[in-house]
Amino acid sequence: MLDCLIKNGTVVDGTGAPARVADVGVRGGRIVAVGQLDEAAQQTVDATGLWITPGFVDIHTHYDGQVTWDECFTPSIYHGVTTLLMGNCGVGFAPKRPGHEGDLIKLMEGVEDIPGAALHEGIRWNWESFPQYMDALAVTPRSLDYLVQVPHDPLRMYVMKERALAHEKATAQDIEAMRSLLREALQAGAAGFSTGRSDNHRTSEGKDTPAANAGNDELTGLAQAFEGLSHGVVQIVSDFNLLNGPDQFDAEFDSVEALARASGKPVSMTWLQRDPGGEQYLKIQQRVEAAVQAGLPLYMQTAVRGIGVLNGLDASFH
Repeated sequence: MLDCLIKNGTVVDGTGAPARVADVGVRGGRIVAVGQLDEAAQQTVDATGLWITPGFVDIHTHYDGQVTWDECFTPSIYHGVTTLLMGNCGVGFAPKRPGHEGDLIKLMEGVEDIPGAALHEGIRWNWESFPQYMDALAVTPRSLDYLVQVPHDPLRMYVMKERALAHEKATAQDIEAMRSLLREALQAGAAGFSTGRSDNHRTSEGKDTPAANAGNDELTGLAQAFEGLSHGVVQIVSDFNLLNGPDQFDAEFDSVEALARASGKPVSMTWLQRDPGGEQYLKIQQRVEAAVQAGLPLYMQTAVRGIGVLNGLDASFH
């Protein structure tokens, strides 16, 4: 007997095969049959006129604060998402020094336009290190599976304190300390590391994010935290300085390639962060394709819809 029989839905199975009307049988939490099914089931669901698809994996979210009070990951749960990855773009809430929570909120409020009032009221700050953050999240049962990445900005702020907010260059000792903390988090189960290098990303006070201008020595030094690990991914968002000429574009893309080499892990990078013109997008694509041909695991993230921004005098971006 099946645990659940979903009847007459339009099945899109994710393989590229054409959509088809079929039944789906589930037993023991797994799909065991797809087709015209007559087997008895404890529960039967009529899906006539509805779509049946695999769960969607959302590789770019910013639930880092909301996850502390919302076990459902609203609204992702309503969109067919079954697994999500948060901690993108180098922003998040761990590690954090007690008493400096406000700086992390200003960062998230500015970069992702998440209201600071909601973050101040909703986040339960019962952690300091990144593994402690993971433990704090694990206490609450979740409606979806999720993975966390270690964001560059909080890592830099934790180690360099006010020097990070002043955008000072990281010393060799700073890089070693950040790498050690990143390694600790990866060994505790963090999925990867993220960094943000976009002019569009600023704090709620209009300042550059702390790691926006990190040098190659810092990026590659942190990437070495992945050495010997069987898992991991690096996520990066950058403008590639497309508006400032080919020299800056090539230098920034060289940094991305250096990060990929040093980490030895796949690098997932946002492709459509801003609109410098169609030819510029092709330039990014061409450099990615050339890097892949050379054996570097670069992947371009692109959204299924254009990025939207609410502008206003009271908004964090105007």
